[in-house]
Amino acid sequence: MRTTVPHRQPPGIDAARRAFGAGDIAATERICAEILADSADDWAAWCLLTETALRRGRYDAAIVCAGRAVRLAPRQAMPLILRAKCLFLSGDSREALSATEAAAKHVGAAPDALDALGAMFGLLGLHRRAGEFFVRAVELCPDVPQYLFNLAATERMIGALGDAETHCDAAIARDPHYALAHYLRSDLRVQSADRNHVEEMEALIRDAKLARPSEILLRFALGKECEDLELWERAFAHVQAGCDLQLHLMAPDRPNMAAEIDRIIRLHTRDWIASAPSGHAAAAPVFVTGLPRTGTTLVERIIASHPAMSSVGETGAFASELARAIAGQAGAADPARLGKRYIDAAAFRLPPNARFLDKTLENYLHCGLIHVALPAAKIILVQRHPLDAGWAIYKAHFQGKFPFAYDQVELADTILAYRRLSQHWQATLPPHALMIVNYEDVVREPETSSRTIIDFLGLPWADEVLRFHESPAPSATASAVQVRRPIYTSSLGRWRHHAKNLAPLRTRLAHEIPESELV
Repeated sequence: MRTTVPHRQPPGIDAARRAFGAGDIAATERICAEILADSADDWAAWCLLTETALRRGRYDAAIVCAGRAVRLAPRQAMPLILRAKCLFLSGDSREALSATEAAAKHVGAAPDALDALGAMFGLLGLHRRAGEFFVRAVELCPDVPQYLFNLAATERMIGALGDAETHCDAAIARDPHYALAHYLRSDLRVQSADRNHVEEMEALIRDAKLARPSEILLRFALGKECEDLELWERAFAHVQAGCDLQLHLMAPDRPNMAAEIDRIIRLHTRDWIASAPSGHAAAAPVFVTGLPRTGTTLVERIIASHPAMSSVGETGAFASELARAIAGQAGAADPARLGKRYIDAAAFRLPPNARFLDKTLENYLHCGLIHVALPAAKIILVQRHPLDAGWAIYKAHFQGKFPFAYDQVELADTILAYRRLSQHWQATLPPHALMIVNYEDVVREPETSSRTIIDFLGLPWADEVLRFHESPAPSATASAVQVRRPIYTSSLGRWRHHAKNLAPLRTRLAHEIPESELV
């Protein structure tokens, strides 16, 4: 008797979504492949394959998958949102905005699509627009921690700090282990003896039920709150634990930032700059750059409060366009084309010829190239006392960026290399193109420093720059809360509370910095 083997139904899209939610990329791809083998026009499977390709950093494959999803479901919001995300991550912000606006026309009332659309507008720097969609997602599903957190994060950027804390509290009430909400909440205000979350977060760590990435976030949040409460040893212990845990998650062969900086110093000489072809001289953007947590956001907010200036935030656009040029897509030997493409990418939301400011931190690596490609650009390098900078960086969690930040010796090497690079740019670039600003000067003499900065930019004085903390403009940086307060000096010399524990940092810095500068 002949036995008939029943046809095996492929796993459904819900199984693929569960696998993706659990972080199992390979299983997600396998399930989607089975779904598409049975039905090649399943647009949801193409959407998930877009997500997995993005997670793997395969942008070309992602845009192909997103294109298939859009062709199969041109009126569904998620394929359009994912196409916008692919365009943005590929460096085409203008087209990404068009795709996002198209998705907004079809978003309907699906909470996941509303949340994803809000995230996309956030990536594009349109934080108030993003908030509108996050609010709708929360109204439809008030018990989803992710939706509450995304709304809180946007409220932090636009300065609605009380609302942000309320929504963090709501997210944590629904999931006490939701570390991102704990981390965000700790930053929203200076914690006090009668209003803090130290015991709550330490109890979660003692329970030992947190995944390692979640414990890392709580450790840094505890470091911040304990320092607010002047519990200095307890604060450092949590920061140290967070850094140690983060180092265990990082690849041992991570990039050596100090070596990269020294390579730039060797290559980008005054002769190299003088012999470069002419750049795009029709635009005069302003670049504020430096190591993280050194005062770049403060300087940005001062300048952006001037009526003639707009800030585009941390775009990453120059590095993206440079990478395109090196890959041969835009003409690596044509600085003018590089400069023009940068302007188009960074200022896509601004009126033509608007003067703007870019605060991408990593641009300190590209000052020579920026001057060549955009000879009318103004570059401001921000510096801070090396030990204050070191402690401020060490106690911050950058969620994947700045891998040098979690080891005191490596951090010191990077601070020293940045110091060498700043001196190199100062000796190499003309004084009308580059200015070095000391954070301590801005804090101690805000009006004098602000006038010097505004004069360097060739702008008339405007009293608004002294009221930068009143600006309603969003801020997406790690200092988004601090810049909504008037200038304060309590951050000066903060490292001294941790002098003994920062001995490895100080010892390494002393190799190149005189002792008189390390007090």
